[in-house]
Amino acid sequence: MLSPGAYDWPLITDELNSQGCAVLPALLTQAECTLIAGMHLDESLFRSQVVMAKYGFGRGDYRYFRYPLPDLIGAMRTALYPRLAVIANDWSARFGREHHYPAAHAEYLAQCHAAEQQRPTPLLLRYDPGDYNCLHQDLYGDLVFPLQAAVLLSEPGRDFKGGEFVLTEQRPRMQSRVEVVPLC
Repeated sequence: MLSPGAYDWPLITDELNSQGCAVLPALLTQAECTLIAGMHLDESLFRSQVVMAKYGFGRGDYRYFRYPLPDLIGAMRTALYPRLAVIANDWSARFGREHHYPAAHAEYLAQCHAAEQQRPTPLLLRYDPGDYNCLHQDLYGDLVFPLQAAVLLSEPGRDFKGGEFVLTEQRPRMQSRVEVVPLC
């Protein structure tokens, strides 16, 4: 995994503030992507599976990891969290919210667990040709971290054709804003 310190965080912060998303190229190596994608076959790593068509969520499936998280998944969360917590705290202050996100990921997890939010939320999606995920928002309790990281494990043009990553922002008393993030 590329160190989060290798990125231009002032630029990433600007992109998050202006566009609501930012791309961190080459966060994982090809070998790490292959390793994580292969985890989908090991049911012992997951606490549950959702077949999206069953619930009208789209087509494909996703599995929620169980604790203990695989080392690479846990390390990625822990490494990204401190940088993202700074941004989350800035957003919280701007919107007049009193919640403060601690600097260390372990402290935030302790807050979540104390609030009885004890299930891990990292998940692994799997799509086959023609599959898709409907637009949605993932919230799992009163404590909500305002940023998510999504990692593309497959290579566009090599492993699949087509596809887009679409984000929407619902704005009070305004039209929703859509951002299409290139898959790379």
